[in-house]
Amino acid sequence: MLILRSSAFEPDAPIPARHTCDGSDLSPPLAWSGAPPETRSFALIVDDPDAPDPDAPKRIWVHWLLYNMPAAQLSLPEGAGNHDMAPAGEHARTDANRLGYHGPCPPVGRHRYFFRLAALDSPLPALGPRARRADLERAMEGHVVATAVLMGTYARPGR
Repeated sequence: MLILRSSAFEPDAPIPARHTCDGSDLSPPLAWSGAPPETRSFALIVDDPDAPDPDAPKRIWVHWLLYNMPAAQLSLPEGAGNHDMAPAGEHARTDANRLGYHGPCPPVGRHRYFFRLAALDSPLPALGPRARRADLERAMEGHVVATAVLMGTYARPGR
């Protein structure tokens, strides 16, 4: 069973401000285990289904897309999504229209942030710098052998 964890926050718990727009906006450290033997690569999708308001969500906001991490890679250090770029893997474009991680910055209320890791049975073709979530999900179709989800929450101070 594929398991995804972060040393920065517990499952279903608040994400520290360090990993948000109210702090350093660094991607949190992530580690995983339990990938099936047929795993050849990993893909990560981080999103917020509560945008813009958890009481009236209108869209799912994508915060980070990373794919083609090799099967031997079992973690991402803090800040891996903020530099050029992760230890290994390719980025697709987020809803902030950029590559890499941009952390929680909800305009109102407490939002949920889902870190979704997929173990894939092959590397994916390069999608190019304009690729979005839909492109990544299409490329992943038929290749997902396991998934893991880590959810954290965040509410901006005073909002």
